[in-house]
Amino acid sequence: MLLFRWAILMLLLSAVVCFTFYIGTGQRRYKQWGLKVLKWTLTAAFGFFAVLILERLA
Repeated sequence: MLLFRWAILMLLLSAVVCFTFYIGTGQRRYKQWGLKVLKWTLTAAFGFFAVLILERLA
């Protein structure tokens, strides 16, 4: 569990770094990378919480 929490936190931080690079440089590729990382972070977080909910129900 702790590993997944740290992985999600690191993914969120990497998305923030990508968006910061986009703001600093204006290059669209950093914005695209940030959105991709954010999308996969949210997918992983929803999956993580779905597993937690299913554990509570069982």
